[in-house]
This record gives sequence, C-alpha cells and structure tokens, in this order.
Amino acid sequence: MGRELAGFLAGFVIATITSPVGVSGAVFLLPVQLSVFGVPNPQVTPTNLLYNVLAGPGALFRYFRQGQLRGPLARTLVWGSAPGVVIGAVLRVYVADDPTVFKLVAAAVLLPTGLYILLSRRRSTRVPRTPLSPRTITLAAFVVGIVGGIYGIGGGSILGPILVGSGLALSEVAPAALASTFVTSVVGVATFGVLQVNAAGSIAPDWPLGIACGLGGLGGGYLGAALQPRLPEQLLRTVLGLLAIGLAVVYVVQVAT
Repeated sequence: MGRELAGFLAGFVIATITSPVGVSGAVFLLPVQLSVFGVPNPQVTPTNLLYNVLAGPGALFRYFRQGQLRGPLARTLVWGSAPGVVIGAVLRVYVADDPTVFKLVAAAVLLPTGLYILLSRRRSTRVPRTPLSPRTITLAAFVVGIVGGIYGIGGGSILGPILVGSGLALSEVAPAALASTFVTSVVGVATFGVLQVNAAGSIAPDWPLGIACGLGGLGGGYLGAALQPRLPEQLLRTVLGLLAIGLAVVYVVQVAT
C-alpha cells in the first residue's frame, strides 16, 4: 500500500506541474518508476502508457469545459501520433532499440528548443513567426508517436516546446498536446495487449502502480488545467522552456553515466 500511495502522490504532483504546459508528466515519471519503484524494462513502457490513459481525462475534461479543445491542432496531432505509437510498440517488443540513441536525439532537440523559448519569451506577440504547416506538424507527431510507443512517454514534452517555439500560444498547444498524448497512450496500451499474445516474456504493465500513479495524475491534471488560464503566458513559457532544458540535461547525464 505504501508503494501505491507514493505512486499516487508522485503522479499528482507531476501532473499538476506539467499539465498547464501540455505535458502529461509521463516523461518525468519514467525515471521515478525505474529508480524509485524498481519497475523493470520493458514493463516500464506499458506502465507509463497506462498512467497516461488514466491521468489524461482529468486535464482534458477541464480544458474541454474551458473551451480550449476546439480547433484543428488536436486532430492534426492525433492523426500523426496514433499510427506512430503502433510502430513504436512493435519496435519495443521485437527490436528493443538502445535508449541511448533516443536520449541523445531528444536532448539535441529539447535543449535548443528550450533555450529558444526562454530567450524569446520577452518578444512582443506582434513579432510574426512562421507557423509550422499542418503536414509538418503531423509528421512531427508521427515521429513522436513512435518514440512514445518505444519509451512510454506521452510526447507532449517534445511536441509542446516545438509548437510553442514556432509561435503558437500555450493556451492552444497544451490541450492539443495532451489530447494527442491520451489517444496515443490508449492505442499504445491496446497494441501492447495484442503483442502480449506472441511475446516471449511479460510486457503487461505494473497494474497496481500504474493505476495508482494514473489516479494521482487524474486529479493533478485537472488541477493543473484549471490553473492554466490563471497563470501568465510568459510564466508558462518559462516553465516549459526550463522543463525542456532540464529533461535534455537529464538525458545527457544518463547517457554519460
């Protein structure tokens, strides 16, 4: 019971901090599961996806009530990420790619993106920036979906900084990124369930821990989404930039050690 309570609290705190900027928190829960709770590979991937499935509706329901889930961005992200996560899950079970490559690539993307967000956060909103085309956004979501299937992360931690760095407002990006994360995770969990039929070992999630973390994330996500409209855009951009840079540093340190 102590392990599940700790998981609930971890999910709640992480989701409260990350949901206002469109990040489910799974990317930060991943090292906690590995180092603190001792969830082994590859079980940590479906456990993280289970967290996203349970935690996502809290923030999404609040964003829906606030009228922030309208518009084409969420659909564009979902169309790209859903097929990507199926490919990623297959690669995770049958290829088991070296996570070192992903961490270095992710760090190379997140570090400059985070720096760009921080350095440009004082710019006037009247300064025009060329937005990404829907096709480019769909392609990016597809690649991130593959990553999500392999490593069990939602993808918002990568898509969010990229979209905000291209000039989109966080009030638009956050709910769309979380919607993509939720759909991707549902598809991912279902895919792992199908692959379990022919898998050599167990790839089922750690159900008690995943459910506990997810329920904590459900409440934390709702609270974080409720706080978002009350927080200054510049503050949220700063938080997102720091999260991107911090994650990049964590990945580099993990690779180096």
